[in-house]
Amino acid sequence: MEVLIMYTIEHARALDQKDMLSHFRDEFYIKEGTIYLDGNSLGLLSKRAEATVQQLLISWKDYGIEGWMNGSSPWFYLSESLGAKMATLIRAKENEVIVTGSTTVNLHQLLATFYQPIGKKNKIIADELTFPSDIYAIKSQLKGKGLSPEEHLIRIKSRDGYTLQEDDIIQAMTDDVSLIILSSVLYRSGQLLDMKRLVEAAHEKGILIGFDLAHSIGVIPHSFADIKPDFAFWCSYKYVNGGPGAVGGLYVNERHFGIEPGIAGWFSSVKEKQFDMKHDLEYEHHAGAFQIGTPHILSLAPIIGSLELFEEAGIQVLHEKSKLQTDFFMSLIEQELDSYQFTIINPREDERRGGHVCLHHEEAASICKALKAYHVIPDYREPNLIRLAPIAFYTSFEEVWNVVQIMKEIMEKEVYKKFKNEREVIA
Repeated sequence: MEVLIMYTIEHARALDQKDMLSHFRDEFYIKEGTIYLDGNSLGLLSKRAEATVQQLLISWKDYGIEGWMNGSSPWFYLSESLGAKMATLIRAKENEVIVTGSTTVNLHQLLATFYQPIGKKNKIIADELTFPSDIYAIKSQLKGKGLSPEEHLIRIKSRDGYTLQEDDIIQAMTDDVSLIILSSVLYRSGQLLDMKRLVEAAHEKGILIGFDLAHSIGVIPHSFADIKPDFAFWCSYKYVNGGPGAVGGLYVNERHFGIEPGIAGWFSSVKEKQFDMKHDLEYEHHAGAFQIGTPHILSLAPIIGSLELFEEAGIQVLHEKSKLQTDFFMSLIEQELDSYQFTIINPREDERRGGHVCLHHEEAASICKALKAYHVIPDYREPNLIRLAPIAFYTSFEEVWNVVQIMKEIMEKEVYKKFKNEREVIA
């Protein structure tokens, strides 16, 4: 692709001067001399998150069991209060979101609740590019109902091995489909699906549809008030910066309030009756019904501080910077690395792209290792893909410029040849 503008480091510095979010960088712990581009796998620790972990530890120390109802963040209502705050990231109603579980546990809950095969309407649509854990959960639920994954799971084929066509998904919405599970942003290529179009098509055919938001929440300002999917689920340790193993979240559209949770537990209960200790569950008529067990309070703690930063910055402003940074990244790659066989995999259009840049290269694994030797933290994914995620909270435009120059040096000097072109245990 022809580059019309020759970008320089001065251009990057000018963008940093205009950056309304630059002061948030001081809120995060960034290892000196390191450029961190893996926030789409694990976001960095913020000082706010550290502080709220300390606050909840102190509440445990000061209150003991009384911490369930006392202190600045009473534990008994913490999942609901955080759900109300996280709802702003997807423009949903406060009671449609609950912070609970993990991505896969929440998917199991939603499948157990909403996948109710009746007669020939018994198939689930997913896709061949989705994160494997989602497929594992779907297959497990099918087997639990005595159904065959080979027969009842439809996986949409990719035309290029990296992206999906909405037309192909809609064409597969036949009369025998009961439920659809898709990712909002594909975890490898970073493609952002047209969720509204897919929801409208599914609902026209009487099919329920839900989305895995793991690679979009915290970077894409979804508007579920307009999109109206039936449900969604996500993790909080990527763009939300909630920490390793942070509690995830789920959304259920209010039209489904009152449906019995497929996997019930004592935190599914109406709060005021939870300690009645009756053996007949009276479950909540909002997203809180889809909780199962006792909240992991210390894994909820960092999310409190992290969401304070989102409230101050604004998800729309974060998204605008993310789009500008990923576009700048791709322009620099085309300008500086054109002769080194890198292929940009993710869509170029802003409305079709998530928060990371995805590059294909036959030596991707060894290039990632070389980048780490230069104190740049990327992410490698099979097959032969490099993911680079500038995070609006803490990545500067000058860092983006520097990374591309480092990649150029790695290729010019063939530094990558010093490393085996195979992934580590954790990619």
